[in-house]
Amino acid sequence: MSSVIRIVIADDHQILLDGLTQALDSIPDLNVVGSISDGSQIASAVGTYTPDVLLVDVEMPGTSGISAISQIKTLPPTLVVTMHAADEYGNAAREAGAVGFLSKSTPLPELAAAIRAVADGKNLFESEDVDPVLDAYRLPTLSTAADSITDREREVLRCLVRGISRTEDLAEELFISQKTVKNHLASIYEKLSVNDRAQAVVEAMKLGLDRDWN
Repeated sequence: MSSVIRIVIADDHQILLDGLTQALDSIPDLNVVGSISDGSQIASAVGTYTPDVLLVDVEMPGTSGISAISQIKTLPPTLVVTMHAADEYGNAAREAGAVGFLSKSTPLPELAAAIRAVADGKNLFESEDVDPVLDAYRLPTLSTAADSITDREREVLRCLVRGISRTEDLAEELFISQKTVKNHLASIYEKLSVNDRAQAVVEAMKLGLDRDWN
């Protein structure tokens, strides 16, 4: 495994794409060398950037992420990162050549560990329990949880990570008014010391605030 792992990300949610790029780039041994939002561009991006690891969403314009990677002859270690359940697309991802399948709610430290593991030749599909595999590739967490973030603000952040970013869409998803959405966003920006939605996604990933909770 090289000292700095080169990553290409393919995802059609621009805010998530920007946020994940910034979040991974904030980790010293990871470097996002390319990001694309159209599935038909995945093969050419792999050829252009020659990444050590490829992160791919399932549903993308042009062609699906799974279909795209199945057509790449020399596929780098590939993680499919999606909102869909593993039992729905996991087998298809494995058959297409991926070496792991993760939820978009995976906390950043765990995602980073998975990237390190597959860059080092591990196939996460070969382990019923990936936690022992990832333990060897985990680094200390980037930050403690932001205790001041409320449950409702966490829901807003989780929506942003899922690619739901327009104020009206957030309001519809959470059954609240657009004014309330704006108030929540303003509070989130203040608490996380950020200025916009993309930066909020980055901080949510760093702090693990984007994951599911009970």
